[in-house]
Amino acid sequence: MLGILKARLFQGHRTIKFPDGPAPELPDKFAGRPQIECSKCPSDCGKQCVDICPTGAFAASNDDAITPSIDMGKCLFCRACSNACKNNAVSFGRTYQLSAVKREDLVVKNNDTSERVVRNKKVCDLFGRSLKLRQVSAGGCNACEADTNVLNTLAWDLGRFGIQFVASPRHADGLLVTGPVSQNMREALLKTYEAVASPKIVIAVGSCAISGGPYRGQKESCNGVDTILPVDLFIPGCPPHPLTILDGLLRLIGKL
Repeated sequence: MLGILKARLFQGHRTIKFPDGPAPELPDKFAGRPQIECSKCPSDCGKQCVDICPTGAFAASNDDAITPSIDMGKCLFCRACSNACKNNAVSFGRTYQLSAVKREDLVVKNNDTSERVVRNKKVCDLFGRSLKLRQVSAGGCNACEADTNVLNTLAWDLGRFGIQFVASPRHADGLLVTGPVSQNMREALLKTYEAVASPKIVIAVGSCAISGGPYRGQKESCNGVDTILPVDLFIPGCPPHPLTILDGLLRLIGKL
């Protein structure tokens, strides 16, 4: 027992300093916000980047010049498009700020590096000091769920921002939904939403929750949360890094 107390005494403060200090170091293989340089796309491009995308996130029109775009709401951040592009026109940066309050703001076009406005004044006024969320896994693979749960650990300590996950929707201010919303989870999600008292918010985390991800178009999938519920915040990724999730939540309630 004395050994445990001694070890704890010398451990010190383990919670990350973000956002008052620098963000934690991202892994080497982290794929952040995609970047497109249309100037590198030749007129005779075979559009291998479009053909190889497993979810249809990559699109390219061919009017006067090739104008590609990437929908982060559908993107799995697998880098298949950048690996297929022989002209290095597509790359994935280190930017972890990916969230958006409007679905169309998740579409990245030529040389688009601008930050989206995530803050919602109404949400800030209502939930800026205290936000209770009920997490719903609507058919997810547990990757987005795991990275969301990381925020409850000692190192991240989500509660210090007044944000907590609760066991009952009747105690919640909104829902944080992961997974493509399978047909078997559709009714459960709707009932959970109805159990949350108004005013309430909905947050979609991960490409599955935003668009259906790799299950998009399947009859067993509802193709994302916004097909059945209004969504106030989209956090893309497959899965999104805990830092991306935290950044989105803090921006939504005005703490960043």
